[in-house]
Parts: sequence; C-alpha cells; structure tokens
Amino acid sequence: MQLLSRRLYNGGFNHLKSTSHLLRKAPRVVGHPALTRSCSVAAAKLSGDSDIKNAALEDEHTKPNPSEQQQRDTHMSAHKDFIKANERYVASFGDKGKLPLPPAKKLLIITCMDARINVYAELGIHEGEAHIVRNAGGDAKEALRSIIISQRLLGTREIAVFHHTGCGMVTFNTPQLRKLVKDSDPTNPALNAVDEIDFHEFNGLEESVKADVKFLEENPLVLPGTKITGWVYEVETGKIRQIV
Repeated sequence: MQLLSRRLYNGGFNHLKSTSHLLRKAPRVVGHPALTRSCSVAAAKLSGDSDIKNAALEDEHTKPNPSEQQQRDTHMSAHKDFIKANERYVASFGDKGKLPLPPAKKLLIITCMDARINVYAELGIHEGEAHIVRNAGGDAKEALRSIIISQRLLGTREIAVFHHTGCGMVTFNTPQLRKLVKDSDPTNPALNAVDEIDFHEFNGLEESVKADVKFLEENPLVLPGTKITGWVYEVETGKIRQIV
C-alpha cells in the first residue's frame, strides 16, 4: 500500500490502471472499515477491474439476515417433508382404511386452528371416532355448515366447543384487520371484499365459550336434543376444564 501511495502521489491517478495488480498482491492491511472500503471503491472505479468493483461496492447491509433467510427457506420447503412423513404413517396404517364414514362416538368437536393444539392426543380421540372442525378461535358460527353436514348426513349427536388460553382472537378486532388487509395494497379494489367478513374476535375467554354454546343451543339448524358442552384448553399445561 505504501508503494501504491507513492505512485499515486508522483505519477497521478492515470498510473493506477497499470498498477491495479498491486491491489491483489499487496498484503492485507487491517484498518478502519470505512477507510478500507473507500479505497477499494476508488480503485475499482479507476481500474475498471470488475472483480474488485463488485467486491468493493457490495453493501453488507443489503445481505439477507441469516436467521431471516433460514426462516424463509424453512417456510418455502415445509411441504418437502410430507412424503417421508407419510411413508412412516403408511407403514403403521394397518386396517384403518376399513373404518366407517360416520364417526363412532357420534361426536363433533369444534376447536381452534392454533398449531399448539393436538385434539386427538389431548382428548384420547382416535381416527374414525369424531369429527374435528377447526377454525380461527374455534368459532361455532363459522362451523355451522360443517355441523349441519355432520348431524344430518353422518349422525353426530354431541358437540363439544373448545376455546383455549393464549388465543390470537383476543389481540385484534374486525375493523383493524379489515384495514390491515386493504392497506397492504391500497390500489387493489378487490381487497374491499374483506369488508364483508366478520372475523368473530372475542375478549373474554370463558364468556366466548358460553356465547358459542348458547348460539348452538338456540340455533334451529342444530338438531333438538343435541348434547352441547363448552371447554377451555390450557396451552400452558395441556389441561382442559369444562365451562358449560
């Protein structure tokens, strides 16, 4: 670098083109990052050396954060695990293909789509025993279509409503979510369709369970005599407790 500095001083910047090879051969000097980067940029511009230019102009702040990149890759490739997982499942599938279509317990369970909830494990339910209807919050109103099919065509006579602690449905309201959707692309009028959706958020957990049970008990589309219960699942402990 000292030799290069003397040549720059004595011969001017035109001489730099003929000495660009010195940048490659010169020992690496540890200095202030900003100063080193500035020198590299200047040398790249004047020498026309594309390799040096690309290296010098690379802004470290434009590089993706490693953790963010890993999350993005994981999200985009989750489906790639399906085949191997399914092969393991098929290996122990047994005679489940002979199970009848109507659920053996004549039971329908409504619960949240929350990924922390394993309905089969927490309640000791097995394939072929119950219908499981999942949606955001375990909302009974949204589940009504499935309830009608389950009862009228497949013989279920009992409904259990499960809400859970730590539910995301208490963290927003419908106007906020509608605005969030429309603000994501203000020039797209098609997003105004979100105004037709009621997201059925709630505030009190136990109150929401009672309200859903009441809705089902009073709804004429639910078969008379249906046994309806309401529950809370604790994501912190795995425990359930009956509310209604």
